[in-house]
Amino acid sequence: MPKPPSRRSKATSPASTDSTSAASSVNEDISQQVDPSSATITVSAVEVTELTQEEQSDRLYLERKVERAFFEAGKALIELRDRRLCRSTHKTFDEYCLDRFGYNRSRSYQLVDAAVVVDNLQKCPQIVDILPTAEGQVRPMTKLEPQEQQEAWLRAVELAGGKVLTGRIVKDVVQRIMERTQVPNTYQLGEVCQILAKDNPELRGKGGCWAIVSAVNDFSCSVRMWDGEYAVGLQHLKSFNYLPQECQQMQVICDRINRVYSGGLEESVQGFLESLGKLKRAYLTGLEEKVLSLLEVEIKD
Repeated sequence: MPKPPSRRSKATSPASTDSTSAASSVNEDISQQVDPSSATITVSAVEVTELTQEEQSDRLYLERKVERAFFEAGKALIELRDRRLCRSTHKTFDEYCLDRFGYNRSRSYQLVDAAVVVDNLQKCPQIVDILPTAEGQVRPMTKLEPQEQQEAWLRAVELAGGKVLTGRIVKDVVQRIMERTQVPNTYQLGEVCQILAKDNPELRGKGGCWAIVSAVNDFSCSVRMWDGEYAVGLQHLKSFNYLPQECQQMQVICDRINRVYSGGLEESVQGFLESLGKLKRAYLTGLEEKVLSLLEVEIKD
């Protein structure tokens, strides 16, 4: 009778033994680990050094530069415009700003107007340390008189209560002031008016000049003068009460003067054009007509 096959013991390799031992060791380590929710994480403290006196001074200086960036830009544009420093390369200031800075007419004059307002605010002792930090804060105030601008800014700062002073806050304050002093605008397109500069720094040197209304707004008019276009408050205008035909004559004269002014002629010509810009009559004399015609020929050549 044959013998049943004998059972041989299964050999266990050393690698298998080591693997089993390692697994047991891992399980044992996991079982002995502390609950993660009660674990303590050690964070090394990083010492923050205080600013030195010189660093504090530098920080304040740099912050002021950031805050005054729009103001400095506006001041520079005013000088570039008033001194006509772009006349060698561009016919008009508007073209120059667009080519050199990418500013359209609206943006250029927003910065110019803002600089005029900030200059006015700096005259008020109560405002020295709380000047605007962005052009958008200033824009609504350009419609007000200098004294009203100071009043509006102080009121807006008070309403902000130490928080960020937004353009919306300023706009609301300005609106209330304008409603308080609202005067109906009765001027018409094409009407010829005299400029009353009073205490408006933007109109410095323009007092007594004539201007032609090109747009009628709620509280101001856009007017064309011998050297460009301006936004002027109603309180700075006085109608000459010219007849319609006389207004048309002045429109033609204004167009002719503007073309010569933009022609890039010598600075000496500017004095003559400025004298025409202060005429108190709706016509040119024979000599004035001859000189202006000669200048028109020059810019064509």
